[in-house]
Amino acid sequence: MSRILVTGGFGRSGRWIVDRLADDGHDILCVDRATADIDHPAIDARQADLTEKGDVFDLVHEFDPDDVVHWGAIPHPLDHAGGHVFENNVMGAYNVIDAAGRVGADVVWASSESAYGLPFAEETPLPDFLPIDETHPMRPEDPYGTSKVVGEEVAKMVTRRDGISVASIRPSWIQYPGEYVCKGEDPTEHGDGNLWSYVDVRDIVDSVVAAMDADFEGHEPFLIAAADNWAGRPTTELIEDWFDEVPDDCALEGEQAAMSSAKAQSMLDWEPTHAWREAAEEDVSGPKFGLGAGSAQSD
Repeated sequence: MSRILVTGGFGRSGRWIVDRLADDGHDILCVDRATADIDHPAIDARQADLTEKGDVFDLVHEFDPDDVVHWGAIPHPLDHAGGHVFENNVMGAYNVIDAAGRVGADVVWASSESAYGLPFAEETPLPDFLPIDETHPMRPEDPYGTSKVVGEEVAKMVTRRDGISVASIRPSWIQYPGEYVCKGEDPTEHGDGNLWSYVDVRDIVDSVVAAMDADFEGHEPFLIAAADNWAGRPTTELIEDWFDEVPDDCALEGEQAAMSSAKAQSMLDWEPTHAWREAAEEDVSGPKFGLGAGSAQSD
């Protein structure tokens, strides 16, 4: 089994990742601003601010991980000043990925669909083509999405310099079983920010594990989304109703998601297995440890 350093592992989705990796038999060092009540022999924890380069380097060199899962970040630009979101996320990504490269550890990290410039734009732009995939231009208008674009550039730099692999996971809007915010409602209720796409946290966990197990070189981004939209209507109708047009290059069928995970299915042998119609009210036990003091620094 591997030694895996996980940042942001006590956050909302990070706890699901840590729980799975520990249950799979890996030795985990969880680095976060928060603490948690843990009773698992495979999980150790350290509190740290990821923007402090020396602390990050000390922890990475001391633990000497085989892999790093970087999930620590401020997860949106709404609750903090924009400059703080950008600086925190960029410096955290730089410090963690840089340190991982210097010890030869491959990285899986949380980028975002926000890199495309959709969720937090003042006016959501019509996509160039549908479904959106990893080749679509990234045009963020907010500090969060821009921080993820910069983070992917850091990943490219480190892979060139150190020869490690880095998978940039671009999750759609993460939902939790039994607690779905989006579930067949009026599609205008949550706006058009991510074109009515979503993903179950369990599918995110599976994508992280698949990316760690995959054999590829350099930096690769992977858009991770459910197979359908959450509005329960044909996606092309939603696009046309909202934008008064659809892109000339549109290959959507039925309720197919506007975000394509075809690359992840091809390269990672991963596919989404959860959909809102079943998962929205599903009774599922979550991670086996809870948050303690502090504020989790993670998506």
